[in-house]
Amino acid sequence: MVLDLTDYVSQETPSDDKDLLIKGLDWVERWLGARLGEPAARRIFDGGEHGDTVVLDYPSTSSPDGTWVTTLCHYDTVWPAGTLADWAATIDGDCFTGPGAFDMKAGLVQLVWALKGCEALELPRPHVRLVLNGDEETGSPASRPVIEQEVVRSAAVLVFEASENGALKTARKGVGIFRVEARGEEVHAGLNPEAGASAVDEISRVVLALHAATDLDKGTSVNVGVLNGGTRTNVKAGRATAQVDVRVSSDEEARRIDALFASLRPHNPQAELTVSGGWNRPVMPRSSDTVRMFETANEVAAAQGFELDEISVGGASDGNFAAALGLPVLDGLGAVGAGAHARSEWVSISGMLERAALAAGLLTRLA
Repeated sequence: MVLDLTDYVSQETPSDDKDLLIKGLDWVERWLGARLGEPAARRIFDGGEHGDTVVLDYPSTSSPDGTWVTTLCHYDTVWPAGTLADWAATIDGDCFTGPGAFDMKAGLVQLVWALKGCEALELPRPHVRLVLNGDEETGSPASRPVIEQEVVRSAAVLVFEASENGALKTARKGVGIFRVEARGEEVHAGLNPEAGASAVDEISRVVLALHAATDLDKGTSVNVGVLNGGTRTNVKAGRATAQVDVRVSSDEEARRIDALFASLRPHNPQAELTVSGGWNRPVMPRSSDTVRMFETANEVAAAQGFELDEISVGGASDGNFAAALGLPVLDGLGAVGAGAHARSEWVSISGMLERAALAAGLLTRLA
């Protein structure tokens, strides 16, 4: 497993480099063929400027009449080309580090070895459909329709994204990405202070209104993360923009935020406000079906000598799409470790073994 992860991490797959994504996916498919044999069916979907999505079917020979389970993994990472030059895969005791190891290359390695474990021990398992996409880190714009098309043909969805301090993820927030643009009227700020309209003034008022909408008790956070505006200190700004990240725990809160954006009006009648963007991923609620699947996983863990925790997180994944379609989704089945999107990213090697065994046991129970 460590050798596989070392080789996988050594394939650079940044979300914004289509050529490297093509090479990376080619490596992944050849590796999957070597480890699991050729899939019974393969479907590939062109991602355009984004990474392609491939769907691979691995039917069960032990349970030919069994149900299908869809597993979700992405092969793209946030790390730019050239990162390996000064940060190669490294092992220090139980810690494995390398770009994309935690998010989420170790998860796919664990899934592969879980399937190999079921095969070696002649354990029953459901038919497994693997969806691999190369645009998750940019919001899955090209792969979303593929994911939604594939998951509805299964009874459950397992997401091999990294765990949260070892806990599985049974709920995730919905995510919105919005952009507010203010257009003003440029004048000389010193000669004509009473004239014109400042786009910076307008966008500042927008920021205050948006941040005031944060309600952590209801699971809602609104963050203006990027501001741009103006040209010179002595010119009233003609244009300013705010890029906004929104996280919500309920559809009701999403509607409240939608109403807030729709209600934005300029303070100065000479100015204009324009809102673009929208909801990137729907809310993944903690449904009763997901809870039952977590309880099953916890029973498997107990039989293997450890205990599982569950958690609700603010980050989203492709599991949100499946949950919005009413399917039971168990997320966070990937690596035990920490440091997603950071140079401190690391994976527990013993955790890889533990979670591969957990996934194999869970698949057996799902059969």
